[in-house]
Amino acid sequence: MPVHSTIKADYPIESADCRRCERLATFLDAVKTRYPDYHARPVSAFGDSHAKLLIVGLAPGMHGANRTGRPFTGDFAGVLLYQTLYKFGFANHDESISQQDNLQLSNCSITNAVKCLPPQNKPNPEEIRQCNHYLKMEVNAFMDRGGEVLLALGAIAHRAVLRSLDLRLKDYPFAHGAEYLLPNHSAMGPVKLYDSYHCSRYNTQTKRLTAAMFEEVFARISVELSAAD
Repeated sequence: MPVHSTIKADYPIESADCRRCERLATFLDAVKTRYPDYHARPVSAFGDSHAKLLIVGLAPGMHGANRTGRPFTGDFAGVLLYQTLYKFGFANHDESISQQDNLQLSNCSITNAVKCLPPQNKPNPEEIRQCNHYLKMEVNAFMDRGGEVLLALGAIAHRAVLRSLDLRLKDYPFAHGAEYLLPNHSAMGPVKLYDSYHCSRYNTQTKRLTAAMFEEVFARISVELSAAD
């Protein structure tokens, strides 16, 4: 499977200097003062710019994406995710350490419902709604380029994806392992939404989400993408 260039120059999303949410912007300023070497800005999407799979998480972690500037990179939440991406052929190695580690994704890209680190890892509802402007742009670009599968990690990401597509939340309840064929918003063909519990430290350590459970979702996604080829 070829490994394509990562999303940077040609992705139509410009959240890097956003300060729309005063609470988040002020918090990031304080974090940058305390940790001058941290990214401490909105974190952009990462991956294959013509991916068939778009993974949507919640928000950057303090010492992970907020530090490194790449989604799910440098903290515990990314361990299971990148190991699984590598196992199923979506990544060229099984860990994500920094933007200088030569990691590349193939046929997959990763973003978050909220681009900025929230205090206590908890964005408020207005911040989630405000940032949905950017997610909507990403999801639309993904579908316009032939994207086929959206994977929401957790209920907040699930709801954010539905909101970005102007779909009613009550019609698509979140559940681990759920899958939904979405109304055809894309001229390129149908798009499916899959759900998984978030691969956070809490979920994996409490066994709410096991590696086997996570891999089972990716196995179904891989079959879905293979069948569409």
